[in-house]
Amino acid sequence: MHETERHRIIQSAVQSKPVVTVQEMVELTESSEATIRRDIATLHVQKKLRRVRGGAESIHPPQFVGLAGRPFSVNETSNASEKRSIAAKAVELCDDGDSIIINGGTTTFQMVHPLAAKRMQVFTNSFPIAEHLLKHSKNAIMLSGGTIYREQNIILSPFDNDVTRNFYAKRMFMGAHALGPLGLMEADPLLIQAEQKLINQADELVVLVDSSKFKRRSSLILCPLERITTVITDAGIRDEDRHMLEIAGVRLIIAEKTAREQSTSAA
Repeated sequence: MHETERHRIIQSAVQSKPVVTVQEMVELTESSEATIRRDIATLHVQKKLRRVRGGAESIHPPQFVGLAGRPFSVNETSNASEKRSIAAKAVELCDDGDSIIINGGTTTFQMVHPLAAKRMQVFTNSFPIAEHLLKHSKNAIMLSGGTIYREQNIILSPFDNDVTRNFYAKRMFMGAHALGPLGLMEADPLLIQAEQKLINQADELVVLVDSSKFKRRSSLILCPLERITTVITDAGIRDEDRHMLEIAGVRLIIAEKTAREQSTSAA
């Protein structure tokens, strides 16, 4: 990851919570601890944050606290071709007339293009997913209520009495910060709270993650592996991760790149 992108992610992180640890920044940027410490020192000198023991904090903390995690705009460019292939496979599971939930994220956002030809009822907490489908499809769209988090482009509510409880779905499609033996992992407690409500409204849970997500970890567990019905990922998945899903009884779908994407990667 380029230094400019790392600095942007670090500055966004310190605006989302009182203090961000070095380890949290390592996970967000997928960089070494030494690199992060150098970045913190640089940004401290530039007066863009304040270095503290074990991490950093904002010089001017916002009144409104955001979410921990990478911004949507940064995630969007990471493993882009794999995300498109994974999303296309996800839409193959959808039939006209289905009711589905699509959780906000950069991989699930790629579902909007093949979904344009479908006629379904779609519930989402993603502002860009809803906007695209409204403009370019005939699907019926329902948005969750709550606060719009600009960096991640999602709508979240901490309250139980929101519209989420009134929507039933055959399947829920979602991404995740990480996927490991203990289950799906996320980076923020509010994400966990909101996504658990959505999961409870669907019969099947389909997880869209590129193979890099199996190597990540987080301290917050969203749900156990056994709750997942299907995982769609790319051909880079390791044998041990395949075995992990098989033991948990999770269906695995491998999304192969198209010939065009393969030639583009080779170039």
